[in-house]
Amino acid sequence: MKFERPHALTDAQFHYCPGCSHGIVHRLVAEAIDELGVEGRTAGVASVGCSVFAYNYFNCDMIQSPHGRAQAVATGIKRVHPENIVFTYQGDGDLAAIGTAETVHAATRGENITVIFINNAIYGMTGGQMAPTTLPGQITQTTPYGRSVKDAGHPIRVCEMLSTLDGVALAQRVSVDSVKNVKQAKNAIRKAFEYQIEGRGYTIVEVLSTCPTNWGLSIQDSLEWLRNNMMPYYPLGVYKDTGGKEAVK
Repeated sequence: MKFERPHALTDAQFHYCPGCSHGIVHRLVAEAIDELGVEGRTAGVASVGCSVFAYNYFNCDMIQSPHGRAQAVATGIKRVHPENIVFTYQGDGDLAAIGTAETVHAATRGENITVIFINNAIYGMTGGQMAPTTLPGQITQTTPYGRSVKDAGHPIRVCEMLSTLDGVALAQRVSVDSVKNVKQAKNAIRKAFEYQIEGRGYTIVEVLSTCPTNWGLSIQDSLEWLRNNMMPYYPLGVYKDTGGKEAVK
């Protein structure tokens, strides 16, 4: 057998638009769960956004949280069941807008959870409005002339911001636009889960993702737009990694 569906992934058909990266990231999360042998004690928290139906796709326990509150819910689960592996799956409109407070404070407390953060620079589910990660000059439904830094401020670089907090064990930005980058993303997601198992603290993997539908581009053109526009503004890399330090007791 060379290739098969991860056991941690159900056989439900994804509802995502063609060219969307959510399906790739779902598979990587499921592969990491399979390889670490933790499916039976893993709990995922889905928030509101395009990934709102994530509970249909993972074979582990899944909980639906209110918009922006996934990390608060994950904190509760982990504190009550510290032996469980707990992850959230959130988009940029959820994590970096209505959920900013939950994100920052879960990170600074060093909550021993793993956050999978999808950054596609736009609100996807609600029709393509400006998100906290929308690039300067980027056209959206609510910025038809392009995002104005003067009026809307600068985009939030989440990994850079969270890397300044003492409770963060891993903050890494990856992409899934190529085979090489998919492999790097897989390694980052697995490492984040491993750090949680070791009790190191808060881990976040930010994944740069395409949104062909709301960007108004073809699948191929959306990949090029991501490489030419998002990657320069949101450079890939490890922004914090405390792997050499002892696990948090």
